[in-house]
This record gives sequence, C-alpha cells and structure tokens, in this order.
Amino acid sequence: MSRRRIGFWYRLAAVIAKPPLVVLFKRDWRGMEHIPADGGFITAVNHNSYLDPLSYAHYQYNTGRVPRFLAKAALFKGSFVGSILRGTGQIPVYRETTNALDAFRAAVDAIERGECVAFYPEGTLTRDPDMWPMAGKTGAARVALLTKAPVIPVAQWGANLAMPPYAKENKLSLFPRKTLQVLAGPPVDLSAYYDREPTPEVLKEATETIMAAITALLEELRGERAPDQPYDHRRARAEQRRKAAGEGKK
Repeated sequence: MSRRRIGFWYRLAAVIAKPPLVVLFKRDWRGMEHIPADGGFITAVNHNSYLDPLSYAHYQYNTGRVPRFLAKAALFKGSFVGSILRGTGQIPVYRETTNALDAFRAAVDAIERGECVAFYPEGTLTRDPDMWPMAGKTGAARVALLTKAPVIPVAQWGANLAMPPYAKENKLSLFPRKTLQVLAGPPVDLSAYYDREPTPEVLKEATETIMAAITALLEELRGERAPDQPYDHRRARAEQRRKAAGEGKK
C-alpha cells in the first residue's frame, strides 16, 4: 500500500514547530533506515518528557512517513492545538469510557490503510526514578498481533534534560543546548505470538518483548545498563500503600 501523503496540516505543524527545534536543540538521529518506506506499521516509543513528542515527530517527519499519535481526547477540543491534531489525523483516546476501544479500531484502520501509528506503550510519562522505560500497557501489542504489522522500536533521550517529567517547576532548561537523540531499531519479532489466542498472558509477553527492544535501544543511547526489571508504577504504589498501612499500625 502507498504511504500517506503528508498533507497541509502536517506541513503547517512542521512550519511552526521545526524552526525552534532546529535553533534550540542539537540532533543525534539514527536508525532511519528501519522506518518502512511503504505500508502500514507501528512505532513504539519511550516517553520521558512533555517535549519528546515534538522531538520524535520531527525525526519521523524527516523520514517522509508521518506518525499518527494516540492522544488524550481532551486535547482535540476547540483550540488551535485541537485543530492541528484533527487536521493531521491524530487519534483521540477516551480513557475509561465506553469509547475507549474506538482508538484501537482507528489505529487498526489506519495501519490497514498503509499508515504509521505511534504508540507510547507506557501510557504516560515514565515514573522510573532513573528515567528508564516502565512496564508497558498492552495496546500496542494488541494492535500488532491483530494487524501483523511491523513494530519499530524507538528510543529517545534529551528532551527530558530540557524539561524533566513531573518537575515541580515546569521550566525549560535550554542552555547549554541539549541534544535530542532518537534511535529506531529493526522490527520486533512477534511472530511467535501470531497464531496464539490473544489472552492477557500472551499480550503481556508480547508487550514485554516490545519494551525490551525499546530499553535496549535506550541503553545504547545512554551508554548505561537498565535495571533487570522495568519499573512497575502500580506495583510501586501498592508497595507504598502497604508500607503506609504498616506504619499506621505501629
């Protein structure tokens, strides 16, 4: 299938966003050869800053294959940003509503039309204290197993140095200029799961395979070793509650 045309709205977004990114940041982009030239595919990207969607979008825009992001539905309402999101064909996610599955249907439809859909499998900014990818949610794996589309892992680093996640003060630290690093890897091999029933266990295994590929790329970018087990925010919160309850009984 042919690639999606970039179109007016994506070009407008690029005209607005690219000049400040080029001026304010240095770039270290690698692995563009792994972005498919044609046909539908998925990218699975780590998330460590409110700025990193711009960094990653800039990277992939320059490959000629523009991504469709899954974004919170509230961002689509009314404003100029909402107009850009709608015009560029981004996919609204209605969390914890009866419309929540619509995003996955839209993702499948887009991939079958030969487009790229970008997933942040962690579902939110990482809460890992050392900024490694957390345990992932299963949405990307679910769509991948349904479509059998290539899943391209992507790691990024640098935007978090300019705007750390969950900082008490959301101040940009632009100087000295930070380097936005983006590295795409070869497709994740999920063929072992294609003929299996997509049970929660299978989806969890496939998700762990995707997250392991992203983490390995981030290790390459950072020149460091990631923890053996990814940070699990739900487990960490449960442990905090257990400790708090135990201290309350003393």
